[in-house]
Amino acid sequence: MSKEVRVRFAPSPTGALHIGGVRTALYNYLFARKKGGKFLLRIEDTDQNRFVPGAEDYIKSSLDWIGITPDESPWNPGDCGPYRQSERKPMYMEYARYLLEQGHAYYAFDTSEELEAMRQRLTAARVVSPQYNSITRTQMKNSLTLPADEVKARLDSGDPYVIRIKIPRKEEVRLNDMVRGWVMVHSNSLDDKVLMKSDGMPTYHLANIVDDHLMGITHVIRGEEWLPSAPLHVLLYKYLGWEDSMPQFAHLPLLLKPDGNGKLSKRDAEKHGFPIFPLNWTDPISGELVDGFRESGYLPEAFLNFLAFLGWNPGDQRELFTLDELVEAFSIERIGKSGTKFDINKAKWYNEQYLRNKSDKVLAEYLLADLKKENISVSQEKAEKIVAVMKERATFPSDLWQEGRFMVFAPKKFDEQVAAKKWNQDAIKVLTAFSVKLAAIDAVLTADLAREMLGEAAAAEGIKLGKVMQAVRLAITGVGAGPDLMQIFEILGKEELIKRIDFALDNIVAS
Repeated sequence: MSKEVRVRFAPSPTGALHIGGVRTALYNYLFARKKGGKFLLRIEDTDQNRFVPGAEDYIKSSLDWIGITPDESPWNPGDCGPYRQSERKPMYMEYARYLLEQGHAYYAFDTSEELEAMRQRLTAARVVSPQYNSITRTQMKNSLTLPADEVKARLDSGDPYVIRIKIPRKEEVRLNDMVRGWVMVHSNSLDDKVLMKSDGMPTYHLANIVDDHLMGITHVIRGEEWLPSAPLHVLLYKYLGWEDSMPQFAHLPLLLKPDGNGKLSKRDAEKHGFPIFPLNWTDPISGELVDGFRESGYLPEAFLNFLAFLGWNPGDQRELFTLDELVEAFSIERIGKSGTKFDINKAKWYNEQYLRNKSDKVLAEYLLADLKKENISVSQEKAEKIVAVMKERATFPSDLWQEGRFMVFAPKKFDEQVAAKKWNQDAIKVLTAFSVKLAAIDAVLTADLAREMLGEAAAAEGIKLGKVMQAVRLAITGVGAGPDLMQIFEILGKEELIKRIDFALDNIVAS
């Protein structure tokens, strides 16, 4: 039998979760479910200086909102815990020592001043990317250049040190990426990355390799920004003796700015006025509030569908997918290599589709919640009628109320441009005749009956109804455009219509 598929999403709790991170989590989840495997969440908090309070809970809440709950996590541990790297700290040094013993790593005692001096020397020598590598390490203070007794003395006396990987010279490192195919890098372009920091914590490079191996991770699906580090990780798997069980890599394309020029950032979102985080985020230090997709009115299923298409497509014309349908259709092979432009209008389109597909009963709950905030009460029946009329014109749940306020509050002001063009004696005659007809009926006003009566009123005055329809709408709603007018008439009822017509006749000046 083939090995069980196990993937992981491993964010750092350094702030809000970027939309690119949520997409990475989603693709991991879809792949795991498609393969009948497990989706793990691991918190990579080895950099304690960047830890932000509340970030862990934010990550959990974000994934909960879109419905991609991990099979194993700090909140739902399995057999491979702990699921926070800070709680796994004692084990990493064991593997670092193994690398030291095998000659694949070394102690480095360089101070920050000495490292800066090295960078300045290389910069002055016109080295484009100064690195601590197979050449420069021969001129630095480390266990490769210092006598063994001095190294021992430094270690015994507690001198600060880091452990660096010893990158080989003139070696080709290869990996077969599931998205990009074969990637080949010459070791001369790699630097001797720090594996263990002076505070005893591992860097990402060592910790994620050790954790992925011990947690049985079979596929590493992560952002393109980690592709330059992949050759280093391949070497670590080799040096730790885990080459045969090394996971397959898939590096996802970047999310690009709306114009396609560069990686999407928080600043771009602020500039163009769209969210970039799944949920609202308040910076615990500055107190700055950044809007999230949820609080901006996006439905989780719409956000999920939009997210899935940022770099992947099903290979056909379908665009609307439930989560189960995404699982069924998903494949790594359909992920593109090039970056994907972020189009907020497409996100809005998805929201509109999912909003319109909801039942009137569900949509009424959104409307009633907004009405409650303003201490307004309407019946469930009326709320359902209002949303039935408004949902085709709504992008967000809040639009049902914001755009449909005229269903509850009669207009006190009227669009001046429409009034100047359309309000005339013909409109006044038709509305006056219509009001008389309304007052005379005993039947419940329906959309069909309202249409019939309005047509009769216009015909009786010898006026074509089409010429005055915009003025009629203006009198009832205050504006010149909107949803089906006869449906509005039915919802308002005859008494409210008569009141609104009388107010309009008294307050709109005819041209």
